[in-house]
Amino acid sequence: MEPQKKLINSVEDCVDEALCGLVRSSGCLSLLKGHRVVLRSDLDQLRGKVALVSGGGSGHEPAHGGYVGAGMLSAAVAGAVFASPPPASILAAILCLHNAGASGVLLIVKNYTGDRLNFGLAAEQARNRGVDVDMVVVADDCAFTCPSKAGRRGLCGTVLIHKLAGALADQACPLVEIVNRVTAILQGIGTLGVSLSPCSVPGCRPSFQLSPGDMELGLGKHEDKYTGKLTDSECTPFAGIHGEPGVKRSKVTSADEVVSTMIDHMTSSESHSRLDLNKGDEVVVCVNNLGALSRLEMAVVTRAAIICLENQGIMVARVMSGSFMTSLEMAGMSLTLMKTNPNILQLLDAKTGAPAWPNLNGVYASGRNYITEPTTVPVKVLEGTPVEGPYSTTMRMVLERVCSTLMDYKEELNALDRACGDGDCGSTHAQAAKAIQVWLQSHQVPSCPGQLLSALAGLVQEKMGGSSGALYSLFLTAASRHLTEGPNQPAAWAGAMHAGMQAMRRYGGADLGDRTMLDALYPAIDELTKLNATPPGGELAVLKAATQRAVLGAESTRNLTAKAGRASYIASKRLTLPDPGAKAVAAILSAILEVLEEKQG
Repeated sequence: MEPQKKLINSVEDCVDEALCGLVRSSGCLSLLKGHRVVLRSDLDQLRGKVALVSGGGSGHEPAHGGYVGAGMLSAAVAGAVFASPPPASILAAILCLHNAGASGVLLIVKNYTGDRLNFGLAAEQARNRGVDVDMVVVADDCAFTCPSKAGRRGLCGTVLIHKLAGALADQACPLVEIVNRVTAILQGIGTLGVSLSPCSVPGCRPSFQLSPGDMELGLGKHEDKYTGKLTDSECTPFAGIHGEPGVKRSKVTSADEVVSTMIDHMTSSESHSRLDLNKGDEVVVCVNNLGALSRLEMAVVTRAAIICLENQGIMVARVMSGSFMTSLEMAGMSLTLMKTNPNILQLLDAKTGAPAWPNLNGVYASGRNYITEPTTVPVKVLEGTPVEGPYSTTMRMVLERVCSTLMDYKEELNALDRACGDGDCGSTHAQAAKAIQVWLQSHQVPSCPGQLLSALAGLVQEKMGGSSGALYSLFLTAASRHLTEGPNQPAAWAGAMHAGMQAMRRYGGADLGDRTMLDALYPAIDELTKLNATPPGGELAVLKAATQRAVLGAESTRNLTAKAGRASYIASKRLTLPDPGAKAVAAILSAILEVLEEKQG
């Protein structure tokens, strides 16, 4: 299998160029020359305070460079993709912060062998130079059901520790106090995740294979960075942030079921790495995109997590949802839960200048009324109970014929639409027709045509949907204002149709000659304006002429260049058939004419 395509310049330079892009786009960051180290650009503000250093392999962006800034990390050290940074660069970062006047340096390290070794070596070398250094190891992985010598891995909970420790350091807390407090908080953090696809290191093949419809649950085998051997983990429902595969593979199920399974595993009393969570506890929830989930999916998963926890009697104090610690382009997410209290929330809510941290609003997710009731504004034309009148029967017959015509034209309109769109023009018109047929079965056709058009406007807006539904609803809404109770004058209908067309032009942006439904509607309504001067008995002839002009207008669209609507994105040489919207307008007018001719004859 070929390596996955990536939008980079070269495999060798991608990490350095990414760090440069981060720093150049932020006014509060700088690079340490000769090293892959991102620094706060205001190092003078560290004097007398504890400085924080974290880091690890690249490919987890925005971790860790995105969390450098006032109130969070003082420096982040980057390694190659998925590789621990070298001790020399870690030491260079420590010494830079020490020379800036920091009272001490805290290293925040994820629990991976390479990170522990390299950060630990740099810490020892810094102590030999007189620097007050300490190290906190984050191990928030809830995947392990059985004890493992390697221990729990450091995952997205690390980002929360960056924030809490950063807020403490900003308050000028001494190093030993920060270490003690975050160590205690770590006991109440757990993370678990799932992947729907593998990821691939630039220049390499995907880390594992997944069949369509499968998802990866479990850490499984991964390569030890120092022995090069594949090691077995215990049965663990997680795919790791370094692209390691899992031991359990299953079919993708609903977001609710996936999230429920994850939370049950994280809190299972039978699991060695469980997070002890009890009814009444308060938690911070972090839903972390591992790289390639859409924002829509992330929002669905976030909703599922909140509801699942609340159903278990857990109070959700804060919610973070987004990309915090990714795994290149892996399609998946991790769920981090942190037990909290007012003191922790105060640290979490403290503002920071780190570009990747989402400054939270300090509002509880649970217990908040998040539904606003809509305000109903009465529509004047609908006031009163609709009463049938002398023209109600005719209008019902016209509607029934229009609906049956649109149902019959469904496949023809769809075929026309496939040449310039997604092929659903006939289906959407048939959908509206079906909704009107159902409405006619349980409603009277009012004697006031304005009331009827207003009711139809609401129907097509709700049932037809899309741009067509909006356009027809605009037409009917604008036209309804010109048709009131009283004599059904043809001139009033002409004025109403003209008002409806003008509303479509104003809001839809199309005009005559743009290859849209207006190319059939415009000439027809132009002909209908003659009703203003037509003597009694000549109205049907005007309608017949208007219908003929609509049919010709629809046919003319096959020779027009599309300037509006979806067809405007299609090359003109591919558009050789009439516009389906124009054909639908011609069909509607033809159906109206048929009924009125039958009634007269």
